[in-house]
Amino acid sequence: MTSATSTSLLELIDRADERGLAAAGLACLDRCLPLLAPEGAEVLRPVWAAVARGDGGVWGEAVGKARAELDGAGGGADEAAGLVRGMLDGLPAEWAEGPLREWAGRCSVIALAVHRLHDANDDGPLQAGELRRQQAVLESAAHGPTGLRRARELSTEGGRVLRAVVSRRARTA
Repeated sequence: MTSATSTSLLELIDRADERGLAAAGLACLDRCLPLLAPEGAEVLRPVWAAVARGDGGVWGEAVGKARAELDGAGGGADEAAGLVRGMLDGLPAEWAEGPLREWAGRCSVIALAVHRLHDANDDGPLQAGELRRQQAVLESAAHGPTGLRRARELSTEGGRVLRAVVSRRARTA
């Protein structure tokens, strides 16, 4: 990860509002969640809808429901699954800038670590792609609810890439 790129990501996180922070953290979780719960992406749909509405009450309810549905998922001792569990467990029920900023920052670091675990080398293409996606999600989310569609598309694409790499490695191991 280059310092110019990471500074840019940090600046984007620093400038983001609640919606952008929630989208950034949720997109990281969404991309990595299949490592913990292969069918878990659908569980996050109501949380994405709450981000679009920007409604704290709906957000808290959707977060609680997602946590309950994913409770006990990924019982394995895989390091990546444990990191993803940390993202999920840290998901704040409160729609407020402070907790969302802290969670989005943690999710960014964890998602990069998860991608690094599955990369061929420390600064490989998987991690570089994740860094670019994180930046693009924050830039898209800065456009309000209309940008969330693009953020979600980027998240879905990134999840597919990560699943493909993990699947390929499992077949060749």
